[in-house]
Amino acid sequence: MPTTLKHPGRMPATPARAPLARPATTPEGRAALAWMHTARFYTTAAQLHQLPAVEVPEIAFVGRSNAGKSTAINTLTQQRQLAFASKKPGRTQHINLFALGKQGATDAVLADLPGYGYAAVSREDKLRWQRVMLNYLVRRQSLTAIVLLCDPRLGLTELDEALLDALRPRVEDGLKFLVLLTKADKLTRAEQARALSITRLQTGGGEAMLFSALKKQGVEEVAQLLWQWCHADAAAPDAIEPAEPAQEIP
Repeated sequence: MPTTLKHPGRMPATPARAPLARPATTPEGRAALAWMHTARFYTTAAQLHQLPAVEVPEIAFVGRSNAGKSTAINTLTQQRQLAFASKKPGRTQHINLFALGKQGATDAVLADLPGYGYAAVSREDKLRWQRVMLNYLVRRQSLTAIVLLCDPRLGLTELDEALLDALRPRVEDGLKFLVLLTKADKLTRAEQARALSITRLQTGGGEAMLFSALKKQGVEEVAQLLWQWCHADAAAPDAIEPAEPAQEIP
């Protein structure tokens, strides 16, 4: 089991880049996407106490099953199979951590949390995972920001709103959060504008963005926002050189 993630080390070879249909339009956007592309698997855990402590910013991706969470992570990192998408939504029941950073130097962590509200599993398993997720979101000290993925055709559900309510004390203490409206390509422009407006009202201080893995809508903007959240003291992302094949040191 890995120990505290602190010192940069060697990492496995980076998977092949998935082609971007919409190239980044700014130097900052290109650098942020290059930073996201350095993502590599770090560890997985079935319980909160099994996760290693980290001393870098950590951003959690969370949302209902079938909201497109794994697809969004893979699109942002330009990797086809970094985040595992189960054939049965909601059946993935581990917290997966991915390390980020140029040339093997870890400067942030992405956390992929299990989807909720859909899985064809027992009520006992659902309740157990709700407790694990709540404990993670409330107690994880390195947690810097949360990306809540939502299908705009459904809007924020009761489970989504309950999650935001549970996070409110941490948000008041500075925890950042983004509601990412996935599958935006399935809406007309008018429907997108309406969904975005409603969501911004519901978030009450958080960010809200439209996102489409198919059309690559919002990819550059989200990558830049995540970079800014993890590098609050930096003005803009530097160019990131391709990392050499390496292995992360526990």
